[in-house]
Amino acid sequence: MKRFSKSYSIINKDEFVEKIIQFSSLKNNFVLLNSNDYSDEYDLIVAYGIESSIKSSKNSLIKLDNYIDSVDDWVFGYLSYDLKNEIEDLNDKNEDIFNLPNINFFQPKVIWLIKNGTATILSLNKKNLIDDWIQINSLNCLETLNKSKINLKSRGSKDDYIRKINGIKERILKGDCYEMNFCFDMYCKNNTIDPYQTYIKLNNYTRSPMSTFLKLDNLYLISSSPERFIKKENKKIISQPIKGTAKRGLDSHEDKEITNKLLSDPKELSENHMIVDLVRNDLSRIAEKGSVRVKKLNKLNTFKRVHQLISTIEAKIQSNIEFSKIIEGTFPMGSMTGAPKIKSMNIIDEYESVKRGLYSGSVGYIKPNKDFDFNVIIRSIIYDRSLKEINVSVGSAITFKSDPESEYDECLIKAEPMIRSLK
Repeated sequence: MKRFSKSYSIINKDEFVEKIIQFSSLKNNFVLLNSNDYSDEYDLIVAYGIESSIKSSKNSLIKLDNYIDSVDDWVFGYLSYDLKNEIEDLNDKNEDIFNLPNINFFQPKVIWLIKNGTATILSLNKKNLIDDWIQINSLNCLETLNKSKINLKSRGSKDDYIRKINGIKERILKGDCYEMNFCFDMYCKNNTIDPYQTYIKLNNYTRSPMSTFLKLDNLYLISSSPERFIKKENKKIISQPIKGTAKRGLDSHEDKEITNKLLSDPKELSENHMIVDLVRNDLSRIAEKGSVRVKKLNKLNTFKRVHQLISTIEAKIQSNIEFSKIIEGTFPMGSMTGAPKIKSMNIIDEYESVKRGLYSGSVGYIKPNKDFDFNVIIRSIIYDRSLKEINVSVGSAITFKSDPESEYDECLIKAEPMIRSLK
């Protein structure tokens, strides 16, 4: 599909970003993918307006393949964690809070690509090339106010959490799995937030490389994710699982002590190695024989609030493989399930009380040439304006060596940015 394009120079990128978020957030559907200057491809992608869309919870990936082929254009959207029930023989009975379709993608009317001080607009309507630029720049940046006073409740007590972790460790001892990602959620009912202000606060606080602000009708995803699920560049596939998290120190000396401990912690390293092995196995299902390579193992990445151990696995993709086959081979991401994957997902369904929905799923885009990039939905706030419900989920990898108290503390560290952004 043909798009008209025009490029503009940006004098103050941060100011422009706030204005374009403010402008696009008024649309029924929009998505913002913010690399916070970590990406080598785009600093920021914004898409809004609906030319066409697809939602599905049955035969979803086949329908998505057909949709991608039919539009021959950029598409943006999410893969819900519960898509797992279509990919594998799984069928959990947990409560579904938001009742979302397993996939929801749209072809936007307008796309902005921002990189190195240049903003390029891609529009289906030539009129938008100038009109949208003028409207965006006419806006005033709004002061980020602490209007929200949201107190989240945990769905279960700390004692409940510790009991479940000990139960999972017993399952590991029996050999049912050797690592499992266990999550719990916090929520608030009958309350409202300003999603725009909340995203600005969260992003300013975290500056994560896979940050996302998504609006689909009444549903909002406000995310500070640091993790990439999977990216395709021509025939190259890249996955970057995260295992190993530690909070930032108060000064450079404390930071150094914390990172040295993280890099030498047998439990954290073993968690990362297990997931790397799982991802290698997943990619081998869709890659050319012998092409899977671990490019980086346990690489320390320091962000504004946390240190993370991130590994990078690459492979050369098979020729003419469809998007559905790539996702069937790799989704859900191993960092959010455990190993072995299917058994871990079964145990997750036993021990967790609600469906994950968007959490542990993925948001991203697919280009007309079939290249794509998708994140892992973690460190996120999910808000339904019609239900007036706010949800925050956090989790950690559980092994036999896990200390329940320490795992609980790790979850609170991960939850802290979202909690702060809601107050």
